[in-house]
Amino acid sequence: MKVRAHIFVSGRVQDVGFRLETRWKAKKLGLYGFVKNLSDGRVEVVLEGEKEKVEKLIEWVKRGPFFARVDNIEIKEGEYQGEFDKFEIRY
Repeated sequence: MKVRAHIFVSGRVQDVGFRLETRWKAKKLGLYGFVKNLSDGRVEVVLEGEKEKVEKLIEWVKRGPFFARVDNIEIKEGEYQGEFDKFEIRY
């Protein structure tokens, strides 16, 4: 079953490799979507793919990379839309 997750992550999540590692892990899991720094200091992640794989990446996002500190995570689950053909970093 394919699903979609729209995630907002706050804490020390910029300038710590969060986007690069998220992209690497998403590609390894075969997920599609994007990761993006927001002007308010949060990171936005949109994931689409198999439910089990999306859940794996969400568990990682809750911790983030080594130098990150995740204070809060907001997850909005939605229906799979199939709008992405890769996982990318957006600017």
